[in-house]
Amino acid sequence: MKTAKKARFYASMALILTLLLAGCSGGGESGEKREPQTVAQGESLRIPLGGLGETASFYPVEIDGTDMEVLAVKLSDGGIRTAFNTCELCFDSGRGYYEQEGSDLICQNCGNRFGMDEIGRPSRGCNPWPILDADKTLTEEEILISYEFLAGSKRFFGRWKSGA
Repeated sequence: MKTAKKARFYASMALILTLLLAGCSGGGESGEKREPQTVAQGESLRIPLGGLGETASFYPVEIDGTDMEVLAVKLSDGGIRTAFNTCELCFDSGRGYYEQEGSDLICQNCGNRFGMDEIGRPSRGCNPWPILDADKTLTEEEILISYEFLAGSKRFFGRWKSGA
């Protein structure tokens, strides 16, 4: 597809998605807006398991001045999935993040849709950037994601939600 055609296509898709998503809060089942957690060296992002359901919950976090966001979901089989709210391919676009529509996540850059069972899986495609089991600690009460892991992932949020 030619560059001008691609630009018109993406602009059209963005308009359609904006109209479809009007009124969606993207804050999980309850639409709750969370305050960003600031995580310092030696600490961890803490995500309580009690608040997770079958739609994504979004957890904003600030690491050394960089705004990031983690999403978490509890699948119907009881599995817990986590990922960064940034796209493996589109992260550098400024719009490579996800908004929730019903039980799907939609990339705000390319419009790809994902079900909850696709969260946390490595794909090397347009998909939420996974946080694998080796990158977190799961207790009976919460998910812990270390400062070191979060700080090592800041590069994926350099232009995050900039709309560029």
